[in-house]
Amino acid sequence: MTALRSSTRALSLLAKRATPIPSRSLAGPSTGLARSQPVFQRGYAGGADDGGRARDKAAVGPFTWKAASVFLVTGVGLYFYFESEKAKVQARRREESATKSIGKPQIGGPFLLTNQDNQPFTEKDLLGNWTLIYFGFTHCPDICPEELDKMGEAVEKVDGERKERILPLFVSVDPARDTVGQVKKYVADFHPRMVGLTGDFDSVKRACKSYRVYFSTPPDAKATDDYLVDHSIFFYLMDPLGQFVDAFGKNTTSDEVAGKVKQAMEKWEAAGGNAMAGVPLQVGR
Repeated sequence: MTALRSSTRALSLLAKRATPIPSRSLAGPSTGLARSQPVFQRGYAGGADDGGRARDKAAVGPFTWKAASVFLVTGVGLYFYFESEKAKVQARRREESATKSIGKPQIGGPFLLTNQDNQPFTEKDLLGNWTLIYFGFTHCPDICPEELDKMGEAVEKVDGERKERILPLFVSVDPARDTVGQVKKYVADFHPRMVGLTGDFDSVKRACKSYRVYFSTPPDAKATDDYLVDHSIFFYLMDPLGQFVDAFGKNTTSDEVAGKVKQAMEKWEAAGGNAMAGVPLQVGR
């Protein structure tokens, strides 16, 4: 019996040792440990998330500042561009307003010169004709020939599309050397209808003043002297009433001249001013 009891006690002791001790961590005082586990897990998870966010910020942050800088620079550039365009538009509007209030420039007026056939020629001989007028000199090395070539080309282009005929007119600003014979020989190289005019110094000066043309010759210039004449470089378009229509500078092409001449003719006709349009040229036919 004694041995049996001893064995029973031994087995009971072994069973107690083998049986898990009721964990205090799962009840009562151990509740704090159980709750601390999620805290640890949240801390760990939060640490990983913060690392990801840091990496995201490291990747996105510089791009954001760069993009902001680009947008800022672009915005400033666009602002100044639109301000510049706005100023240009306002300037054009002021010019248009001034033109409407003032009207066309006072170009043209009385003059008396001599044509290449040694006949008197006045502003009245322009009436009934669309006229292109250029002021230059026959000894001009390059600019005058280029401008007169352009004028002749424009006349031919208009001739091909309109019934009206333009009178191309050359006025000398070098009376000391440009005689009637010299002018006649000169204009023949540019267009068969071109009329050349010359005269004494005072007559040429009055004509230039009427047409707002500048010219300057050396003092006491003689026909035998070799010199250049400084003068305005453009030609005018005058309507059949002898009124100024447009001016064409050196950079204007013959196509542009022809286009503007045709537009002027169309406006003239549409406005009922065609009573004199198409009238045969009075001179230089």
